Amino acid sequence: MGSDSDLPIMQEAKTILDNLNISNEIRIYSAHRTPVEVKDYITQAEKNGCQVFIAGAGLAAHLAGAVAAHSVRPVIGVPLDAGSLGGLDALLSTVQMPAGIPVATVAIGKAGAKNAGWLAAQILSLSNPELSEKIKQARKENGEKLLQKNQQL
Repeated sequence: MGSDSDLPIMQEAKTILDNLNISNEIRIYSAHRTPVEVKDYITQAEKNGCQVFIAGAGLAAHLAGAVAAHSVRPVIGVPLDAGSLGGLDALLSTVQMPAGIPVATVAIGKAGAKNAGWLAAQILSLSNPELSEKIKQARKENGEKLLQKNQQL
């Protein structure tokens, strides 16, 4: 994430990953203020077995793009509401990547962070049948909770 102020939102992605027993870590790096450290971190993370990156940033929101520039692993960008434009600036910065350097972009804010966690899990489940079953079970439980709420109406 680009700033420590992003932690309450990005914690949502971590919670999803933790609940699915997917190893993860959170770091603070800035595409603009610490570009060398971003590159160094990505290189080391890949050596340590990282298979998917999630990058959350607001305003100019170039972190996901900076990560994608240094890796061919999937990158998921979470645009954050950090300024007067309600996160629209971050959304456009994250989604408008040049051809050949893709960043999967999710919704602005908390819902986006949660979906980033789920999307990372789904990517990882392609080579992990056990994880795929956990995701299917979580979806089933989510649907059951909704139906219970409907019954309570």
